[in-house]
Amino acid sequence: MDYLPIFADLKGRPVLVVGGGDVAARKIELLCRAAALVQVVSSELCTKLQVLHQTQQIEWLATEFDPTHLDAVFLVIAATNDHLLNRRIYSEANIRYKLVNIVDDRPKCSFIFPSIVDRSPFVVALSSSGTAPVLARMFREKLEALLPTCLGQMASVAGGFRDIVKQRFNRISDRRRFWERVFYSLFTNQKSVGNIDEAIHTLQCELQADLNSEGEVILVGAGPGDSGLLTLRGLQMMQLADVVLYDYLVSDEVLNLARRDADRICVGKRAGVHSVPQEETNCLLVELARKGKRVVRLKGGDPFIFGRGGEELQAAQEAGIPFQVVPGVTAATGATAYAGIPLTHRDHAQSVLFITGHCRTDGDGIDWPSLARVRQTLAIYMGTVKAAEISEGLIRYGRDAETPVAVIGRGTQQDQHVLTGTLAQLEMLVAVAPTPALLVIGEVVNLHEQLAWFQSSNRRRNFSLPLSAWLEEKS
Repeated sequence: MDYLPIFADLKGRPVLVVGGGDVAARKIELLCRAAALVQVVSSELCTKLQVLHQTQQIEWLATEFDPTHLDAVFLVIAATNDHLLNRRIYSEANIRYKLVNIVDDRPKCSFIFPSIVDRSPFVVALSSSGTAPVLARMFREKLEALLPTCLGQMASVAGGFRDIVKQRFNRISDRRRFWERVFYSLFTNQKSVGNIDEAIHTLQCELQADLNSEGEVILVGAGPGDSGLLTLRGLQMMQLADVVLYDYLVSDEVLNLARRDADRICVGKRAGVHSVPQEETNCLLVELARKGKRVVRLKGGDPFIFGRGGEELQAAQEAGIPFQVVPGVTAATGATAYAGIPLTHRDHAQSVLFITGHCRTDGDGIDWPSLARVRQTLAIYMGTVKAAEISEGLIRYGRDAETPVAVIGRGTQQDQHVLTGTLAQLEMLVAVAPTPALLVIGEVVNLHEQLAWFQSSNRRRNFSLPLSAWLEEKS
């Protein structure tokens, strides 16, 4: 770590700024927001600084720098174009053990200015240790969009209740759970719309509630694999989990975003290996929630699209367990986007069907005539086992055997495979594709070669090849 991140209290402390231009003005603006006593040394002041001087918000100490100016200040900033002067300031400050920042000259900085997200008293500071300030600013902009403007007010109200909460809950773990519950309750929404009295009332009600009451079930869609496709809400819920129940479709990089001390239980289902029956998963959700646990049920893709999420929430509802749902990016949209295959296109497909290759044995038969219609895209989940049956059925009911198809294995992940061919070759394609895999059938597959973007510069890892090329490479 090149720099120790600290937050300095500058209220009423003298800070010296050498320089009177626009760069100096930007630094002085931050110092004034921190209530520092700003002293400026410069031959002249820019318009902004003249206004601050006239309104007595800064002191114009001198027109030329003198080392004695450093004796009674807390820290010093040099924002001049005079390299010799900057070097002198740096040297004199070090002799006096003063923190010094020479703007845009990292080797001559004993402290640096981070990129700041200000929701006072809640403040976030980002730094690249001076190596890539533009990158730090980019991430600051992302945080600006993510953090609600009422965050500072929430922190202020919470600060006023800290002692009361300590008296109410002796254990640190109980206090943590209390604040987590508050910040994800109506309190946050009420603060965001300015209902301060109602927010305080909600906080007071939460203080009287029993922390050992029943927990809850949170159904979270983990997306198709790439952790960057996990929603912000999903990440927040994973960070609050006491227990995470996950299945095999959840990638390791997504699972590793869960709270570190949360229990993790695999309840996945996979052909050919031990699988947890759905009824057992339903019972486990209810059992854990009744113990007061916040249970995150993490499911690949979107939990309401071929994920049995509805069945699991029905079990929670029947048991009287509170629940909520966080949708996710489903495999059909995520994997095809990373493969450069638009599901609809004016020239190729005016509709798309999401279907599963696994149906209940006691359910209705497959409507092959509807599936075999032209100018529509089929996105088939869990279809690898029945690929031969799917291919044969579609061809028998009118779909051209030369219809383009793609098998996207481990979509959106670093080892994504995209194999393309024809409907007649579907069984051969799935035989060499890694799982989990999504089947895509329709003319839009022809756009893959033109629109593929993910890892396109590294074909050896992307494995984005037609079947004939793949078999030739393997031979």
